[in-house]
Amino acid sequence: MGDSPFRDSKVNFGAAAVLHKWPSLGNQRRPDRTSYPVIEGTLDQCISAFMDKPAATRHLYDIHATPQPPLVTAILSPEHIAELSRLREFL
Repeated sequence: MGDSPFRDSKVNFGAAAVLHKWPSLGNQRRPDRTSYPVIEGTLDQCISAFMDKPAATRHLYDIHATPQPPLVTAILSPEHIAELSRLREFL
């Protein structure tokens, strides 16, 4: 079990991060537009703000963060954010 990245990796939830929202039309991301920042703070704050969004709109958000391999990438997808939220609660 020692080779699990979740068990052996430490995530700095206090690291700087930015929650971004994608412009949408009909609850779908607009591929012709770019995302814009809505919250700048810590990874923890951005994850909490993301999880507070209605589940039906979370696909319109991502988090830009300083990479912390292997668990935190430069841009975190909604699915990745939800996994980190679960990990944060587990820890």
